[in-house]
Amino acid sequence: MNYLLLFVGFILLIKGADIFVEGSSNIAKFFKIPTIIIGLTLVAFGTSAPEAAVSITASLNKSADLSVSNIIGSNIFNLFVVLGITSLFKDVVTEKEVIKKDYMLALFSSIILLVLIFANYFIKGSLMLNRIGGAILLIVLIYYLVNLVKNVDSSKKVVEERKLSIKDIIFIIVGLACVILGGNLTVNAATEIARTFGMSERFIGLTIVAIGTSLPELCTSLVALLKGENDIAVGNVIGSNIFNILFILGATSLINPMLINIESVIDLMILVVASIILLIFGFDDLKLKKKEGICMLLFYIAYCVYIFIR
Repeated sequence: MNYLLLFVGFILLIKGADIFVEGSSNIAKFFKIPTIIIGLTLVAFGTSAPEAAVSITASLNKSADLSVSNIIGSNIFNLFVVLGITSLFKDVVTEKEVIKKDYMLALFSSIILLVLIFANYFIKGSLMLNRIGGAILLIVLIYYLVNLVKNVDSSKKVVEERKLSIKDIIFIIVGLACVILGGNLTVNAATEIARTFGMSERFIGLTIVAIGTSLPELCTSLVALLKGENDIAVGNVIGSNIFNILFILGATSLINPMLINIESVIDLMILVVASIILLIFGFDDLKLKKKEGICMLLFYIAYCVYIFIR
C-alpha cells in the first residue's frame, strides 16, 4: 500500500505542478505583475506548503529533530537537485537584480539562523532557536515581502497583457491542492518505507522527508522552465528557501522553542556552503549550465553519503 501511495503522490505532484504553474503565470499576466514576483511569493510559498505542514506538526509533537532537519534538507535539495536537474534540460537564466536582492537574502537567512542559534548558546549555554529568534526571522520575512511589493512597478520584467479566466483561478486552487496532497502522500509513504529499514528520525528528515516535501519545487520548477517560464522556475527555488527558514522555522520556534542538535548545526553550515557554491557556479554569468548542474547533483550525492555514514 505504501508503494502504491508513493506512486499516486508522484502523479499528483507532477500534474498539480503543471496546472499550478499555468494558472499562476496567467494571473501574473492579467495583473501585470512580473512573473519573478509570482515565483518568489505565490508559487514558492505554495510549493513549500508540505514543508510547513511537516515541520509545524513535528514542532507540535515536540520533535525538533524532524522539524529542523526537514527544512535544512529541503533547502539543500532545492539548491543542488532542483536547480541541478532543471539545468540538465535547459540553461537556467536569472537576472542580476534577483541575485543581489532575493538570492542573497536566501543565503543570509541561513547565516541569520546560525547566528541566532549560537547567540542563544553563548547567552544560555544551549544550542536553541527560541521565541525571540523566531520573531526575528518572521520580522525579516515581513520586511522582505513589503519591499518586494513596493518594488513591483520598478521591476525590469514586463509581462504581456492577458484577460482573466475563471479557469486560471481553478487551475491555481486545484493545482496547489494536488501538489500539497501529493507531497503529503509521498512523505508519509516514503517515511513508512524508510522506517522498515531502521533509519533514524534525523536521517529520515534530511533525506526521505526533505526530498518528499521538495518534490513540489522540483516538479514546479522543471515544468515552469519547459513551459518557458524561467522566472517562475528560479523564483520558486529562491522564494521557497527564504520561506522555509524565515516563516516555517520562525513560526515553529514561536510554537515551541527548539533545541538544535550539533549535527543539525553542521548541516546548516553545509547549507551556507552550498548556497555560496551555487552563487559561484551558476550566477557568475547569470546562467546555470548543464555541466554545473551535473556537479551540483554530484555534490548532493556526496552529502547523502556523508550523512548516511554519520
